[in-house]
Amino acid sequence: MLILAFETSAKAASVALMDENRLLGESYQNTGMTHSQTLLAMAEDLLKQCGKTAQDVTAIAVAQGPGSFTGVRIGVAAAKGFSWGRELPCCGVSTLEAMAESLGVYGGYVCACMDARRSQVYNALFRAEKGRLSRVSDDRAIALAELAEELKALEGPVFLVGDGSELTFRTLGEQIPGLVLPAEHRMHQRAVGVALLAKRQIQAGLAPSGGELTPNYLRLSQAEREKLERMKK
Repeated sequence: MLILAFETSAKAASVALMDENRLLGESYQNTGMTHSQTLLAMAEDLLKQCGKTAQDVTAIAVAQGPGSFTGVRIGVAAAKGFSWGRELPCCGVSTLEAMAESLGVYGGYVCACMDARRSQVYNALFRAEKGRLSRVSDDRAIALAELAEELKALEGPVFLVGDGSELTFRTLGEQIPGLVLPAEHRMHQRAVGVALLAKRQIQAGLAPSGGELTPNYLRLSQAEREKLERMKK
């Protein structure tokens, strides 16, 4: 098994390469350059640095959302394109679950947050016990005020992760004493979490195709919302 994983759901882009037993390498870039410029070049360089070629890859993985509409589309398109010619398994995973996995918290709660604008975040809650995650909530778009009420009911530390972590901490930190803001290098989405989740899918006997992969935006784009509003008038 050799999994090539993409993460493009936010401003940073990353690529990871994982075999059956270990993470072989990861490339991360948060320079503001567009993912369409950097992603495939990063993948090519990572394979070369790890002594592998595209022909050695046996599965593709990607964060399929939620996240930036453009970023998610770029990642999904790259994964589908890479898997298409050789008909490789193409695993789409939750962006929120992948970032919680990447954080690697041993115990407590993990609150994955991405800025969804309008005082909302894309969010999912997880419980970490002995390093293993279990879901507390589905992926959703939720108002910060509503999220605060849920977090108040939790006992123990609540670790934030994702590009909405600072927003959530600034807004809710005084209300939720157990809220923990991670260090910068552990806060953002990373492809290693995508690879770990894909590895579990494959080990469970799942082999989804690129043709089945679709983005999961959780809500309509701004253009789609504005179109609906015009149609109601």
